[in-house]
Amino acid sequence: MTPALTTSPAWVGSELAGSTDWILPVSAAAIAEWDAALAGLARRGLAWPNFGRDDFPVPTFARELDAVLDELENGRGVVLLRGIPVERYTEHELKNLYWGLGSHLGHIRYQNARGELIGEVRDEIVRYGAVREGPAADAVLGRSSRSKARSSGPLRFHTDRCDVVSLLVVRTARAGGLSKVVSAVSVAAAIRERRPDLHALLYADYWRSRQGEEVGGEREVYALPIFAEHAGKFTTQYSRTFVEAAQKLPDVPRLSAAQDEALDLHAAVCEELCFAMEFRPGDLQLLNNHVVYHARTAFEDTPGVDNDRLLLRLWLAPRNSRALPPGFDVLWGTTAPGAPRGGIGQRPAP
Repeated sequence: MTPALTTSPAWVGSELAGSTDWILPVSAAAIAEWDAALAGLARRGLAWPNFGRDDFPVPTFARELDAVLDELENGRGVVLLRGIPVERYTEHELKNLYWGLGSHLGHIRYQNARGELIGEVRDEIVRYGAVREGPAADAVLGRSSRSKARSSGPLRFHTDRCDVVSLLVVRTARAGGLSKVVSAVSVAAAIRERRPDLHALLYADYWRSRQGEEVGGEREVYALPIFAEHAGKFTTQYSRTFVEAAQKLPDVPRLSAAQDEALDLHAAVCEELCFAMEFRPGDLQLLNNHVVYHARTAFEDTPGVDNDRLLLRLWLAPRNSRALPPGFDVLWGTTAPGAPRGGIGQRPAP
């Protein structure tokens, strides 16, 4: 029998929709601190990624960020900062601001094998004219074009390869592009209630492909459970796309019918319990990947140059992250709490 899920706060979409305590309005005082920190960077000739937390002093707002980290790790696992005046900053200033805030939240991790640290989430297929399949698309997207992560198509519920993912909304789409979030703890509890047999399977290993995210890792696979608990904390690591990709490789054990049924039920429960939010420019969404799944609906951009939907993304390893179960270092690099971990490994310098 797998353990009862009592270690992390659980919530359902209707509860999140009916509350605002997870949304933190940005104050004028905070913006003043940011502007002073940006001016300090300009005076010293510093720019991302070549500065750290001490180079971006925000003494009052830093205490608010400490509270954000506590909510991410010990609360619902979802926080939205609202009201960042993105329109007042140049692209350079905005990325410096985002990097500075991220450096207060934790260690910033690589998002692909090309060394990307601040991701630009947009429809790159349309913007850059990339084909939908093959090497040309892969070169633009920095990973398999089949993921649709940087197209206008929908994304299934998943977690990213980092403790916390953050998205800063610069521009929204003309239509669609809703962000969907769901408590993984609630999903696991619902599956346990309905089908304890399938719930138990999700605590067992599923093989996943690395999908070529690491350089030279096109055929590398690893096995981890979907659900796990360790040191009193729940954790999940999930992307069905990577499980399906592993099944195409010849030496990977085949999924049983019951394992596949468990993934079907998992997907259905995510949709049932989720909350869909409409982003606004200046929103900064932060999600703990160990307890929250996220997804996205398809979107349609406004025509014209630089009118497209644009989100900036950071992958973070916070200093207050949980210890992970033994064996999870195969994906995370280390299971130690608060460590720089996760992200995509880089090719050693020649």
